[in-house]
Amino acid sequence: MSGCIFCKIAAGEVPAQIVKKGDGIIAFADMNPQAPTHLLIIPTMHIGSLIDAKDPQLLGKMLAFARDLAKEKGIETRGYRIVVNTNPDGGQTVFHLHLHLIGGRVMNWPPG
Repeated sequence: MSGCIFCKIAAGEVPAQIVKKGDGIIAFADMNPQAPTHLLIIPTMHIGSLIDAKDPQLLGKMLAFARDLAKEKGIETRGYRIVVNTNPDGGQTVFHLHLHLIGGRVMNWPPG
């Protein structure tokens, strides 16, 4: 999608701190981190939100990508949170499907 900032990041048109790429998925640092580790994981093709995701294999790949990234970042033992905000009431502000991988501190409950 032409106006989507995450599509532009995926295409290399907008700079971002890319952490990992592979198999149609990219991870990069969140510009407004909520924890010592706060990464965004996106599919390279535009999907507006979780509601628009029709491929369960892609969703599984994204979760596995997040799991592997948590291990690489050294947060898998103490724990981490994966968040998917969906649509405005769910807190989604960029309408391109993305996971937040958040860790490096104790997470509170309820989240917010």
